[in-house]
Amino acid sequence: MTDWSPIWLTLKLALISTSILLILGLPIAYWLAKGHSIFKIIIEAIFTMPLVLPPSILGFYLLLAFSSQHGLGKWLLQHLNLQLVFSFEGLVLASVIYSLPFMISPVKSALQQLPKSLSHASFTMGKSERQTFFRVLLPNIRSSILTASVMTFAHTLGEFGVVLMIGGNIPGVTRVASIAIYNAVENTDYPTANTYSLVLLILTFALVTTVFIINKSAAKTYPDD
Repeated sequence: MTDWSPIWLTLKLALISTSILLILGLPIAYWLAKGHSIFKIIIEAIFTMPLVLPPSILGFYLLLAFSSQHGLGKWLLQHLNLQLVFSFEGLVLASVIYSLPFMISPVKSALQQLPKSLSHASFTMGKSERQTFFRVLLPNIRSSILTASVMTFAHTLGEFGVVLMIGGNIPGVTRVASIAIYNAVENTDYPTANTYSLVLLILTFALVTTVFIINKSAAKTYPDD
């Protein structure tokens, strides 16, 4: 009988990580879209590094940073009784860091492509910068936000190296679908590996198709863009 807990844990991880990134990523993308100072370029480079950095390297340094034997991880355990290594909370943190550029990059690009007259008109009408961001700018990049959210969710589904390093392989706690597939193959349990792989394949295909539909609909809505 197939154990479906890795699939449900993966979906839970993807949903929570995407929700957090949606809250954090939008203001960060807006801040990065305003101007091109050297400081912002460095910050953006740091945020973009997970795209090119091998997941095992990122996972290794997260493991060191949040280990209960070292500085930050030791402090969190002693003062907040919070252990991030080999825990679901650690998986969420690792996923948020690893998937951050998938949320920020599309939103930042969309914000930069908006005409500056939108913001100027809003300020002229007495709207604050915050009101302009939420009521004027974000509604005009809905498709980009949806695309970023879907791609972030899909990317989290397939994470392996980072989640293995920071979360390990604890059944029902940190054993997500990608790790369960690896275990099944290691044990030559190919039917189980095929089941998990097929579910992720179908989910990913559906999500990527959704992105194309969103983009096509946006192109029809704004044919001149």
